Amino acid sequence: MAEEKKLKRINKFLSEVGYCSRRKADKLIDEGRVTINGAIPEMGTKVSEEDEVRVNGELISAKEEKNVYLAFNKPVGIVCTTDTRVEKDNIIDYINYPKRIFPIGRLDKPSEGLILLTDDGDIVNKILRARNNHEKEYIVKVDRPINNDFLNKMSNGVPILDTVTRKCKVSKISSHEFKIILTQGLNRQIRRMCEYLNYEVVKLKRIRIMNIELDLPVGKYRELTSEEFKALNQLIGNSSKTEEASQFSAKEVKAKVKKRPRINRKK
Repeated sequence: MAEEKKLKRINKFLSEVGYCSRRKADKLIDEGRVTINGAIPEMGTKVSEEDEVRVNGELISAKEEKNVYLAFNKPVGIVCTTDTRVEKDNIIDYINYPKRIFPIGRLDKPSEGLILLTDDGDIVNKILRARNNHEKEYIVKVDRPINNDFLNKMSNGVPILDTVTRKCKVSKISSHEFKIILTQGLNRQIRRMCEYLNYEVVKLKRIRIMNIELDLPVGKYRELTSEEFKALNQLIGNSSKTEEASQFSAKEVKAKVKKRPRINRKK
């Protein structure tokens, strides 16, 4: 029994040692890029401390005691990927941190602002779950004057990607700028919402993720303070870790789209 308790699933092992998130680990396993003692494992295979685990031939060792949690002000043009073989202007090479880390979520290449990076795979799972209602705040500049109709439609939900966006907080800053607070993370969500309403995003900057606020020059990073990390843990304490919590069911999506009247777009 004591020996059984020491075993853990391979995806959890890769997450806990800071190699990647569990979701990414499952993908690596499925692609046959993970080996245990020289053999390609099945999904769900468990490992012990004595097993030799490799990813792409690289030996994965146990993690250090202290995890890394960084806040980074991403410049425009930097891609949020850990695949340094594919993207030249990737976030990992740009930061050049001495320890393996990966970004929590994404920020589009043409966007800038706050993104968090870590070597703690478990915290990634909690933060990324869409139904956890974690706030992300942005300042957005568009190509033409903002009116009340635009603000109302943005805040009440816009049909994109076969669903309707959640209600959110939107406030006008100036004639062409607004602030928006989302609790959702659809692909290129703000840009798609604006495009649906016949606006084009000129500049998009994320200034807050939950309790972490952007306070860095462009291109710089810092470690989270102990106070920030404590508050962050409290915010994600009840977050779901299940895959089901990260997406709407097919019935929910169809129901939401059906209930919302389509907004006529200008040609």
